[in-house]
Amino acid sequence: MMQRLLSGDYPRSRALTVLLLIIGVSLALGPFLFPGVRAFSMLGMICVFIIVVASYDLMLGYTHIVSFAHTMFFGIGAYGVAMATDAFGSGYGALLIGIGGALLLSILLSLLLGLLSLRVKAIFFALVTLAVAFAFLSLVTQLYNLTGGEDGLAMRVPRELGPAFRPFDEPWVGFDVVGFFTGLFSDPAGAFQNALFDVRVSGKHLMYYVAFVSAVLVFLFLLRMVNSPFGRVLQAIRENEFRAQALGYRTVFYRTAVVIVSALLATLAGVLFALINRYVNPENTLNFELMVFILLMCVIGGMGTLYGAVVGTAVFLLAQNYLQDLLKLLAGGAEPGSLLEHLVGPDRWLLWFGLLFVLSVYFFPTGIVGQLRLWAARRRQRRAGAGRVADQGEQHHAS
Repeated sequence: MMQRLLSGDYPRSRALTVLLLIIGVSLALGPFLFPGVRAFSMLGMICVFIIVVASYDLMLGYTHIVSFAHTMFFGIGAYGVAMATDAFGSGYGALLIGIGGALLLSILLSLLLGLLSLRVKAIFFALVTLAVAFAFLSLVTQLYNLTGGEDGLAMRVPRELGPAFRPFDEPWVGFDVVGFFTGLFSDPAGAFQNALFDVRVSGKHLMYYVAFVSAVLVFLFLLRMVNSPFGRVLQAIRENEFRAQALGYRTVFYRTAVVIVSALLATLAGVLFALINRYVNPENTLNFELMVFILLMCVIGGMGTLYGAVVGTAVFLLAQNYLQDLLKLLAGGAEPGSLLEHLVGPDRWLLWFGLLFVLSVYFFPTGIVGQLRLWAARRRQRRAGAGRVADQGEQHHAS
């Protein structure tokens, strides 16, 4: 059952398996394990960007297509539902209209970009997609009457997906894992009791689990795709497109199909982002900085693995949201006026954020997932080599 679910593509590393289990359990039970609006919002963004990064990895890691228009499709999904609910109300009919329109526009634009890859390759295709993305961003900011310009649009969600919807009268019990381990040092006797908190289940929890289930289904779908004959052709194109053409594969069809699938999944992620965030503007959906962040998540996790999308997204967003708090804690423990206090000041979090990325690339040149798999493979080879030596020694002794 597990082999069919994961399409035979296992983590192939005990450390990676443990890491994925921690991330999976944290996301599945997150609203009941980590209290606070900030943690809840970050968990939702992890679910959304797992879809974004995994779909981008399908292009970059498996087919070697470098595109800078991925945020454009993400923004199309977000603006599609936001504009539809702004025009037709917050009902499910408006949502369907927005989702359908966004997917249709994404299909048309991705088809054009995919066919464009016939003419230009590698860095030239990346530059074309960059120009298209900037043109789309400029169009969104200028069409103020439709998109709200730089001010953006407030998302109107159905009542069942909003915080006002309370399906249960009694609150549910949550267990603050972080608070429990922190309390073990200050109050060991009352750590368990102090970690309990009430969870007022509302429509936003329903929306979160819609995003979580969508992320799981998209991940399993992509895992199935890259481990199918279709995926094998994609990897052949990545390694040597000329050889794949010589073997009779129509590489143009495969490259175009990958661009379309990736665009549709990014559009779906944009829809989920708008429903969770309930506010859309060019900065949080179409900004080029967001495209750089998606690329960093893909590289940190490990390109061409899909598991890297899960790990890279979780690590990146955790660092982005909590690195400043960690530096503030370290600065509070340093001597006032010392060099250490200036170095670990909260306002220097971007410096440490960049340093962490450099260190991750240095120690994990193939990404976290790729490096963990490589280390696990080396350990298996050493054990196999030691086993063969022992067998030879026993045979020699017996003779």
